[in-house]
Amino acid sequence: MSATTGHLGGTAPPAAVFRYSRTRAGDFPREHLADYVGIMQADAFAGFNGLYDAKRQPAPIIEAACWSHGRRKYFDLAKLNKSPIAIEAVRRIDELFEIERSINGKTPEQRVAVRHEKSKPLVADLEVWLRQQRALVSSKSEIAKAINYSLTRWEAFTRFLDDGRICLSNNAAERAIRGIAVGRRNWTFAGSDAGGHRAAAAFSMIETCKLNNVDPQAWLADVLARLPDYPAHKIADLLPWNWQNTRVAVAA
Repeated sequence: MSATTGHLGGTAPPAAVFRYSRTRAGDFPREHLADYVGIMQADAFAGFNGLYDAKRQPAPIIEAACWSHGRRKYFDLAKLNKSPIAIEAVRRIDELFEIERSINGKTPEQRVAVRHEKSKPLVADLEVWLRQQRALVSSKSEIAKAINYSLTRWEAFTRFLDDGRICLSNNAAERAIRGIAVGRRNWTFAGSDAGGHRAAAAFSMIETCKLNNVDPQAWLADVLARLPDYPAHKIADLLPWNWQNTRVAVAA
């Protein structure tokens, strides 16, 4: 699943796209993104590793790590084990999220300027501190595993500092799939591959509506009623963001 959001200061409407895969094998993301070259922000799912390979054609995808996933490993240890190192790591990462909240909606250039001024020194200090703590703990400990997760991906974690298009986390995508995770007991199986593809299309439309503050049920009911007789060359008018603007204009 992928999502774009307006808080990055872009001009394009926010949208979500879901794609169905029979398994979690890495073949699917390689097929789906076969022609893509650019930045991808995600967790450390092993199936993505081939996308970052230097030998990939037409070019390797640039990895941007998610700080929420990195933070979660420390948060669990801070909450369950009251680990002092984990508690301090969470505090330091939360400072970065606080800075990000202050620049939501800013242009990429403005975001980079603030990050260079405020975030970059914090990230540099965090790296030094993490390496110091790593040297003090057992390599088999859970806190060592959490630190290793961060340090082995440090380049991907710090890529946001110099690129204002990159968010600190992929929480937008995580929020978009929450409905599926919460309801999966009610729809354990898609029934068939064709059903899986149809479900992905439905989720794409529903989540895109939500990203644009459009009621999915109202949009679907109106669009499905109008679609049979709607001119094909004007079909873009029914996209959630255009549909919403038309309704607001008519109401005004």
